[in-house]
Amino acid sequence: MPQNTSKRFPKREEREKDEFDQKVIEITRVTRVQAGGKRMRFRACVVVGDRKGKVGMGVSKGADVATAVNKAITLAKKDLFTVKIVKDSIPHVMLEKNCGAQVLLKPATQGRGIIAGGPVRAVLELSGIKNVVSKMLASKNKISNVRATIQALKKMRTKEEIEQLKKS
Repeated sequence: MPQNTSKRFPKREEREKDEFDQKVIEITRVTRVQAGGKRMRFRACVVVGDRKGKVGMGVSKGADVATAVNKAITLAKKDLFTVKIVKDSIPHVMLEKNCGAQVLLKPATQGRGIIAGGPVRAVLELSGIKNVVSKMLASKNKISNVRATIQALKKMRTKEEIEQLKKS
């Protein structure tokens, strides 16, 4: 007869919730060749955000998928930064390049939604931006596109910050 497992395993509501949401962007199998043969590992790319203006990205390798994802989540939480959000959108147009990937981000009007593809959409959703138009140019590499998006979000400036820079 099965035992009552509710004492050992708390219900989903009882478990403390993590303040950050996470999204696995890519999991790939990578190998290195040694004298004895090929050694296989897994690489995971994860984006973490609180949907209120903080977002980060982590890439890590591990012997299995679970360890790679957990290590990537830890790295992403260490890499968190605050995104400048103006009226649920970004302050200005930004074209950013990382390696071969280029990402174009444009502010959108209220109610337009996130118009972006795959990895860029994940970063923008987890950052808390609700209205933006995006285009990935040049490369289809997911990790490069995520890095370009994050670099673009880090370089964003509000009108007040730009005025402050002009005065000094």
